[in-house]
Amino acid sequence: MSRLRVESLTRHFDGLVANDSISFEVPAEGVSAVIGPNGAGKTTLFSMISGFLKPTAGRVFFEGEDVTGAPPEYIAERGLVRTFQLAQLFQNLTVLENVKVGRHVRTRASLWAALARPTWARREEAETESRAHELIAFVGLEDQAELLASSLPYGQQRLLEVARALAAGPKLLLLDEPAAGLNHDETDHLSSIIRRISEQGTTVLLIEHDMKLIMNTADRIVVLNFGRKIAEGKPEDIQTDPQVIEAYLGGVGMLHG
Repeated sequence: MSRLRVESLTRHFDGLVANDSISFEVPAEGVSAVIGPNGAGKTTLFSMISGFLKPTAGRVFFEGEDVTGAPPEYIAERGLVRTFQLAQLFQNLTVLENVKVGRHVRTRASLWAALARPTWARREEAETESRAHELIAFVGLEDQAELLASSLPYGQQRLLEVARALAAGPKLLLLDEPAAGLNHDETDHLSSIIRRISEQGTTVLLIEHDMKLIMNTADRIVVLNFGRKIAEGKPEDIQTDPQVIEAYLGGVGMLHG
């Protein structure tokens, strides 16, 4: 069974068709990607999958469950978690605190438990702290754990957002342009992290403009143009697909990274 299946997903905005009957599946194993020129409808698609936008038509199935139009918090609790194009961190909290906040969908402590601190709540808090430190180290920010998020350079803020998303224990992680604003070395580091996330059992679906990252990281690619799916396949097939090359206005070099 696929991790995610979208069927004829469609979204209209005041007569504009942002997504037009898009269908594809994301297998549980590996890294999948959605690419396309600016305005192709990629972020709108992610927003419908993750519950932030209701589709005009079509269905979204996560692990076989129809989650079409379900609230984002419900979808996140089921194990589908996303990041955004712009880092959305708690700037006045530390790196460690940001990641601990991301863990809240997997904890059960209420305000009363936080005040009374029964044994199970103290154990849960310790587990949250330990997992947060593991994830900070996983993305390479262990030396910044006690720094405020606002003090991090932008590239490290993107990595922190990935760590915070992982804290929610996702089965499927949606990454919306995670390499935006990163330099060459930071992008290579991010590619390595994404592959490691996949190898540890979390399915990854990403939107990205950096073709080198896509070609080096993704196992399969869906291509959108003007809100429609125009191609789907392995990176080597996408690189030579005539419709894809035309969509990128002959940008063969860009497709090859």
